[in-house]
Amino acid sequence: MQQVRAKKALGQHFLTDVSIGRRIASTLDDYIGLPVIEVGPGMGFLSQFLIEKGHDLTVVEIDGESVEYLRREFPKLAEGERILAVDFLQTDLASLFPDGTKFCVIGNYPYNISSQIFFHILDYRESIPCCSGMLQREVAERLAAPPGGKARGILSVLLQAWYDVEYLFTVDENVFNPPPKVKSGVIKLTRNSVTDLGCDERLFRTVVKTSFGQRRKMLRSSLKGLFGASGIPEAATPMMTMRPEQLSVAQFIDLTNLIAASRAKQQ
Repeated sequence: MQQVRAKKALGQHFLTDVSIGRRIASTLDDYIGLPVIEVGPGMGFLSQFLIEKGHDLTVVEIDGESVEYLRREFPKLAEGERILAVDFLQTDLASLFPDGTKFCVIGNYPYNISSQIFFHILDYRESIPCCSGMLQREVAERLAAPPGGKARGILSVLLQAWYDVEYLFTVDENVFNPPPKVKSGVIKLTRNSVTDLGCDERLFRTVVKTSFGQRRKMLRSSLKGLFGASGIPEAATPMMTMRPEQLSVAQFIDLTNLIAASRAKQQ
């Protein structure tokens, strides 16, 4: 059977190691009863193990050549209209399950858009109890990075506000065709119990993004403009000498509330 040609522009590197494929699929073993969306299935290497485990699988693939291969090799998915030839980043995921059913997301994610994929997943956090898969190791480490580490960034904080993020294992380059120039990492996101951050969520995102936008600076410099004309209140002083990677999610929430209070006084 003719194979799909890996396309550099789409960040395609096809996994070939069966044991690793099974390990990735097993990250959703606790969610067999829920529908699963697989992002970027390529030639269905991971799909076969998800189907084998009994998952109610829908695959989302933007590459036309891969879509044709999947329709040919996975006729049951094709017959059930479970092969969606769409851009995952442009897809209203809730529309795939209009009855409000919760669903999981998994994939060997394209390296070049993996961060965008997780931002998109965040928008549907109330519907996604678990998300797992493989991406570039440095990005995977960043998503799971605890406070204090240099790898910590915007997505670390935003994801960890709503999910418990685990870095599971590292995957070497030689189990892909073609081999990438970097190692890969497998992660698992499990929805935590938070239903409300206890602050203005839009402002929270602004605080996090502004802080890491000047990550080498202390917060008193990068966030000064957000406090407004009244300046930085005394209650915020202990955190102002820190850099963004040092703060926990709870500290970012506290900081957001201090900024909101400072702005309210000026109105």
